[in-house]
Amino acid sequence: MPYNEGQRLIPMKLLLSLLLFAAVASLAASSGFHANRQTPVQSAFPPQGVPFAQLVSAIRQKAKTLENSSGMRLAFQSFLSAHHLPPQSVRYSDFVIIRLLFEATRDAGFWNMHWSITDQPPNSDRIWSQWKTVLRPSPREPTATAECDELSALYAFLVERSGVTSVGLLWPTANHTVAVWVLEPATGPVIRVVVPTSQIFLEETDSFDTKKFNPWRQKTIYEYTRRDVPDTFELPKPLVDFFLKQIDIYAGASDATLGRLRYVRDAVFVKSWTAEQAASDAENRRAALPAGATEDASALHDFASDMRREPFRH
Repeated sequence: MPYNEGQRLIPMKLLLSLLLFAAVASLAASSGFHANRQTPVQSAFPPQGVPFAQLVSAIRQKAKTLENSSGMRLAFQSFLSAHHLPPQSVRYSDFVIIRLLFEATRDAGFWNMHWSITDQPPNSDRIWSQWKTVLRPSPREPTATAECDELSALYAFLVERSGVTSVGLLWPTANHTVAVWVLEPATGPVIRVVVPTSQIFLEETDSFDTKKFNPWRQKTIYEYTRRDVPDTFELPKPLVDFFLKQIDIYAGASDATLGRLRYVRDAVFVKSWTAEQAASDAENRRAALPAGATEDASALHDFASDMRREPFRH
């Protein structure tokens, strides 16, 4: 290339210095060295995952603790009374798992599931896929969106993996799905307990063991034995921590309080209520509780606090 008068030749010493600097910079980059140690390195890996088997183990441990809660004991007594059963005819530990996971996984339950039409198969695969991406769960927002058949499959799958058998799916109408617990008491006939995983076709007061759907409409309730995810499937640790914290806060409360909180939580999800309205409703109900309702009072207090907590800004 011809030399122009306007150009300046780079002295050989300067050229060698520049080449040496470039080589050192390249070596530093490849070794992970950073000249500015004040700048944190951003990891390309997701937060630590928690295997599904570990979540199941934690649920079982929480269930053992919940056996002593007043809300759980009252719910069990109400269930026995409704079916005219003596206490020894039903395993209390089974009932605790059944009720705990009902309150956690249903639409607007305390694991923050949300119902919507999805046209997905009657399994929980898509729920687990959504949960896989939840790195910063919020009490104000759903953790996953699913239809009634997906919710029912999720419930049945988790119950079975937590050690309770004989839960399957029921189609009370052609376009709706709920779960059913087939209970064989020590004495008396078989009982089919309807577990509505959403509020579709039901009133606010309809809940666990509702009589609005006839569980005998379907000749056979097939136990849900499909393994929707393997034990090694990993969930984000923040989401698992959220799930377990929600169990601690809410699972020991009464049926009435949990039912009301589902209604209010759903109103926040669909934005028919503001978070402040939800918090005020919880506080008003807490103030009206009778003396001694400590678990309900604690659940309502924590719900109001969570509704008022500043949401994470993406």
